[in-house]
Formats: sequence, C-alpha cells, structure tokens
Amino acid sequence: MSAAPGSKDEQVELWNGGVGRNWVEAQALLDGMFKPFEDLLADAASTGAPSLVLDIGCGTGAVSLAVARRLGAQGAVTGVDISAPMLALARERAAQAQARATFVQADAETHAFAPATFDAFVSRFGVMFFSDPVRAFTTLRGAGKPGASLTFAAWRSAADNPFMTTAERAAAPFLPAMPPRLPDAPGQFAFADAEKVRGILALSCWRDTVIEPIDIPCALPAQTMEDFATRLGPLGRVLPEVDDAATRRLVLTAVRNAFQPFVHGDTVRYVAACWLVRARA
Repeated sequence: MSAAPGSKDEQVELWNGGVGRNWVEAQALLDGMFKPFEDLLADAASTGAPSLVLDIGCGTGAVSLAVARRLGAQGAVTGVDISAPMLALARERAAQAQARATFVQADAETHAFAPATFDAFVSRFGVMFFSDPVRAFTTLRGAGKPGASLTFAAWRSAADNPFMTTAERAAAPFLPAMPPRLPDAPGQFAFADAEKVRGILALSCWRDTVIEPIDIPCALPAQTMEDFATRLGPLGRVLPEVDDAATRRLVLTAVRNAFQPFVHGDTVRYVAACWLVRARA
C-alpha cells in the first residue's frame, strides 16, 4: 500500500526512487537555475567565520560545496538529506573538488546530531518537507551552538510562483490522476504563510526571526524546458505512468504552449518568489 500523500514514508520513497533519480539527472540544470540562491546562502553561511555548517536537505550538494569553498581550510560543511541517489552524487562532486564537505543520509527531523555542534545552518528549499516542522527545528536547534545562525530559502505561495505550477495546470485536463497539492502538507509551498513559519520557529525556540520576501530572477536554456517541465514536480511523477501515446502527445503539446510566455529567444526566464528566513539558536 502506498503511503499517504505528503507523509514521511512517501517522502522517503519518492526521494530514493524516481524523483531522486530525476533530480540527479537534472543536477546541472537545477544548479544553474538556482545559482542566485547558492550565492545568497553561501554568503550567509560564511558570515562570522563559522567553523562547522549544516546544509539541511542538501540534495546533490551545490550549496554545501559553495559554502565549503567560502570557508576554505578554516571550516567544514555537513550536508544531510534523505535521498541516497542525490547524496551519492554530492559525495562524488565533493571528492572531485577536494571540498571539506561530508554527507549524511538521514531525516534531519529525527536524526541524533551531536549537541551544540554547528555554528550555522543553511538550506535551499530543503526545509518544507518535514512531517513535523516544529520537531525538526527543535532537533536542529539542539544541534547548534548558542547563537548559531539559521538561514533558509523557502517558496512563497503557488499563486506567487505561476511558473512552478504551469506544467501541472496545463496537463491536468488530460491527467485526472495528477496528485493535488495539499496546502498544509509537506511540499514545495508548505512554508507559503510567513506567519506559520514564524510560529514554527518560535515554538522550536529559535529567536530573532526575520522573514524577508525576495524575488529572484531565474533562467534556464529553452532547449531544456520540456525536460524540466515533464520530469520534475507532480507531472514528473504521473507522466511516466501514462502508456497512451495520444494522451502523452496532448500533454506535451499543452505544456509547451503553456510555457511560451516564459520563453525569450533561447532562454526561459521567470521570477522565483521566496522567503529568506533568518533566525538564531
């Protein structure tokens, strides 16, 4: 029996299965598209010369490696994620770069981190998937030294980010099995409500919370748009199960047409509407 949508078991299954593999194969595309966030978080993590940084939901390691480059020999980074295939790539990249970065396959919500270890925490879109976010941020706070900094980027609402839902909206008339996005479930837009985020951090005893809306221009090559649209997100989970060739053609045509407003020559451009959240342990 499959796990309930958004449950912890489903998250583990997804990120260690086809979804995780798709993100591994799209690593270069995603890293290029989200480079502005990588720079933003590397700047935040290196402020105050921290020696140990934890990258939460590190995926294939882009932010971890960027932070490690900033810290140099004076510090080290640990990345934590539930996805074995993504971490395998992260480790390969760290070895090739000879980076002071190590990676742990674990659920940051429940992992037994050594107490009072980290000087700073960062995350690029990795904290919205906790089944119990108060428990998760309490666990993380316990792993931080007194005064440790927390900086993460999280998506604002789906309405603020039409690009991110274009594919599923275009495909929905042809794919009734498309999984719905549940507002309060773990997922991309789980932290859309800034006051909800503020409450989570307060309940887990983080202090000095600042939540800033940021609008970050992002881009990807137009030739990669279809691959991005049909392999990542809800459509990427449903389309591989569609055997009917006519339905697949209808979906692909609808998706291509829906993305045309974002295509400018050979580049796809959109604005990522996010929160930049800062707090201290």
